[in-house]
Order: sequence, then C-alpha cells, then structure tokens
Amino acid sequence: MLKVTFWGTTTLLFDDGKDQILFDAHITRPSLSKYIRGVKESTNRTLCDEIISLHHIDRLRAVFISHTHHDHVMDAPYIAQKCGAGIYGSESAKNVALGGGVSAENISVFKHGDIFDIGDYKILILKSIHSKPTVLNNDLGEPIREPLTQPARLRDYKEGGSYDFYIEYKEKKILIRPSFNYIEGQFDDIRADVLFLGVAGLAKADPDTEKTFFRETIEKTGAKLVIPVHWDNFFSPLNRPIGGMPHIIENTAAAFFKTAKYCELHDLNFLIQYPRTSIEI
Repeated sequence: MLKVTFWGTTTLLFDDGKDQILFDAHITRPSLSKYIRGVKESTNRTLCDEIISLHHIDRLRAVFISHTHHDHVMDAPYIAQKCGAGIYGSESAKNVALGGGVSAENISVFKHGDIFDIGDYKILILKSIHSKPTVLNNDLGEPIREPLTQPARLRDYKEGGSYDFYIEYKEKKILIRPSFNYIEGQFDDIRADVLFLGVAGLAKADPDTEKTFFRETIEKTGAKLVIPVHWDNFFSPLNRPIGGMPHIIENTAAAFFKTAKYCELHDLNFLIQYPRTSIEI
C-alpha cells in the first residue's frame, strides 16, 4: 500500500509505511496581498509542526523540490531539519536550503536523468518546463544565486529551473508533472499508472495547446488515473476552506472540466484530491 497525502499546490507526501518522501513543501501559504506588497515572510513553524504531528511525518527520508518559487520550496528547510530528511533539488534549491540552515551534507543537487534509490522508491529526475510566465511569475529561468534567508520577500524565490519526478515503487509507476506545459517527446519512453498533472493555466489555453498538452502528458504516459495538482488557491491558508485559484489568474472549474472531459472520452479515471487528505494508490 502506498499512501499519498496532498497539501495543495504540488506538495505531496508518499508513505509506504516504512519510508516517507515529500515532493515540494508549501504549508505556510502567505496571502496574495503579502506577495504583491513584498512583505517579508517566514515559515509558519507552528502550522508545520501541527501538520507533521497530525500526519505522523516521522520517517521522512527526502524532500524533492520541483522548482524554487515560494509555493514549492518555502517550507522545505524547516521541514527537512525538523524531520531529519535530506533536500534534493537544483542549485537554487540548494541556496534556499543553505539559507534555511540545512547543512551542505544534507543537500543533493540533481540534474536531468539522475536516479535516486530511497527505500523501495526509485526516483528519476526529468528536466521540465514551467507554465507560461504571468505578472505573478515572470522570473522563469532566473536562479537564486546566494543563500536565501528568511524572512524573505516571496518574489525572492526565483523559479531556478523546473523538474518532473518519475517514481517507481515496486510495481507502481507514478509521474508528478507540476506545471501546465509540455516538452514534445519528453514522455515518449515514460509509462505511468498514475499522473499528478499540473493544470494551472489550462482553462485559458487555446484548443491546439490543450490538445497537444493532453497528447504529450496523459496520452504519452498511458496513465489510467489522472489527479490534477496546482489547481488550488495557494494564497489561502490550510486552516481555512480552500477553493480554486483566483479567477483573475485561472478558472479552476473550467480546467477541471477540460481534464475530466478528456478522461471521459478516453475511459480514464479522474480524481480531485482535496488538500489535507490522503489516498491509496
């Protein structure tokens, strides 16, 4: 049995009863107002401690970072140190970790094609591409060049390069694709049973982009279960009801509908997982 717990955006905890692996780490979720005003923020340690205790995160081996925008990496240093886990990511992720007090020996800088064997997990790193830039994330490709110390402005968390994660766990094959975008041919040789698929941006996509996106992700991988991620309003705290992205950014209902319709037409399972819940895959 493999349990997957979701805390919104692309923060996913895999737990097989022996070892836990965390993909991205965003529990604090500061408000949009703070983001826009450039308010310096720090990890909400009280909330992180609550989550760690409530969900029994006591066997955490690794925290993998897909990219270094704040909504993917902000809480990684604290959680990794609290739980005695290593951090795996780009050079930018390394600088976030160092700024957060993580020792260099507990940081692994990865590149495309690297494979990590942790317990019964085999994790392949795939170079990816972020969703198209917006007024809120127009720093694509920019690295974090120096250790980033909290409190920090949320805009200080530059993208730093994006990655996908392909996880083989015994007979299961799982792909985490955090961003709404595609690289043609990237998944030609990747087969997945479950696909965690970033959909923020899908609602506004033109029909040709939508068609190509689904072909290069769901169709190429052959996934039978599609679970959308990065659909929720990550500026809303985890201790309040969570809905879709603000409409000025994305129409989450429309993104769900497009994905569900594709899955319906191709006889695939489509599951919306609410933040703070767990499923077994």
